[in-house]
Amino acid sequence: MSDRYLLGVDLGTTATKAALYDCAGRLISEGRADVPLLYPEPGSVEQDLDAIYASAVTAVAACLSSTSVDPARVAGLAFDSQMAGVGTIDESFRPATNFDSWLDMRCQPYIEELDRRHGDRITALTGCPPTCNHGPKMLWWMHERTSDFARIAKFVMPACYVAGRFAGLRADEAFIDRTFLHFTALADTQRGAWSHELCGAIGLPVDRLPRIVEPSAIIGEVQPDTARLSGLRAGTPIAAGCGDTAAGALGAGVVRPGMLLDTAGTASVLACSTSRFLADIEHRALMTMRSVVPGIWHPLGYVGGGGLALRWFKENFDTPAEAGSSTYERLFDLAAMAPAGCENLFFSPHLGGRICPSAPAMRGAWQGFSWNHKPAHFVRAILESIGFEYARYVQIVREHLDDFNPFEARVIGGGAQGRVWNQIKADIINVPYRRVLRTESATWGSALVAGAACELIPDLKGTAFEAACLCEETIQTDKAQHARYTAAFERYLSWQQSLLEFQSSDAAPIYPEKTQSTTASNNSERTIL
Repeated sequence: MSDRYLLGVDLGTTATKAALYDCAGRLISEGRADVPLLYPEPGSVEQDLDAIYASAVTAVAACLSSTSVDPARVAGLAFDSQMAGVGTIDESFRPATNFDSWLDMRCQPYIEELDRRHGDRITALTGCPPTCNHGPKMLWWMHERTSDFARIAKFVMPACYVAGRFAGLRADEAFIDRTFLHFTALADTQRGAWSHELCGAIGLPVDRLPRIVEPSAIIGEVQPDTARLSGLRAGTPIAAGCGDTAAGALGAGVVRPGMLLDTAGTASVLACSTSRFLADIEHRALMTMRSVVPGIWHPLGYVGGGGLALRWFKENFDTPAEAGSSTYERLFDLAAMAPAGCENLFFSPHLGGRICPSAPAMRGAWQGFSWNHKPAHFVRAILESIGFEYARYVQIVREHLDDFNPFEARVIGGGAQGRVWNQIKADIINVPYRRVLRTESATWGSALVAGAACELIPDLKGTAFEAACLCEETIQTDKAQHARYTAAFERYLSWQQSLLEFQSSDAAPIYPEKTQSTTASNNSERTIL
């Protein structure tokens, strides 16, 4: 096994990263290629699936050319990709349309209509409430772009498209792996099958959906044309792969019930690990994703601009005198100077609307600042707000699963470098924290999927696997700080509810203009499905 290597490729929103590993998890080489975002009209965000495929070829070629490893020793490869957008192929396995990015909100009316008419049932079956994901986007193409929809043979994820091009698949061989199913609004996620009930309810033809496979299923082999371009050996096995969040969780070793994955990036994501599926119908705060590891589920929630809020503060409120040393490390050091609870200062991190549960009208806010508050308090309040959001996600999981007992959180992403932030979250959630030392957990997760497909890594929860998931020493919870945060957490939740009601209300003007009475048609119910 020591002379075999695994290739993992992460198809991100703006960049593709390829990494070659040995079977013990040691990084051998890396490659990277940018992927452009397209803005064909105001409010729309798309990508060219062929550009994503080209970026994968370029990244793999750069990865392999920077090492002396013989491509014949690469046992297999797998791709992971962004999860919420949706792409399409025609009968020739070529793009029928551009990839409809998760950043594109044209489908918002369909999200609202699905939630109004079928929200509870979609949440119950898929594990995810209607949001900016596959089903609403598919409906947008079906109703708003009928001529484009007529050319669509299958809806696909980027991981499927790129793997399919590498393997030379036909349209009827298109696939989706099970880690994406919660995001479809069309699947029975527990069964791992398409729901004819949901497809029939919203009128989407089931024959436009790809076959469902396991992440470690081998879907084909690298074809000679792609082998010449990428440097891979023709005939190298290709696994189906998975979603990027699932790959990140696997690569971080979050594979047992009770473990948490904190992705501290531009968005702040907390994924729990459980042995049972849950559907958060009441709160609509969580979405439950299948793990790559059989029998493990990841109920997760996220703040759309969690880490971005810290960047916003840094770019707009740092003093000019500190510009030369204005780093995130300095902000973390500054936050350490303020006490836990920030002397009753609270921050709401939803600057661009709340994602979980969905509240698009919400915006950021400060509450409780007075003459005694300094910049350190404001920075720490931003960090604490993410901890409070995470604590709410864990609280909801415990409402569903009374035996859920989190024992360790692993943190990845740029924000993982902030030890002060990790300590704050450990104290609020009351769970020890460990920083994952790998800079790219997703590529290692995809490599592990390839290893499982090739039977080189048969046990993704074994001791050898655990040793390969490199982590920093554990940050223990400060029990005294947790006690202080408990009361602050309850106040935070109460304030968030009041803030939601305030920011979602349409305040009447002080001096209303005289207008003609509204017509009956203005009050009629709009139906788009």
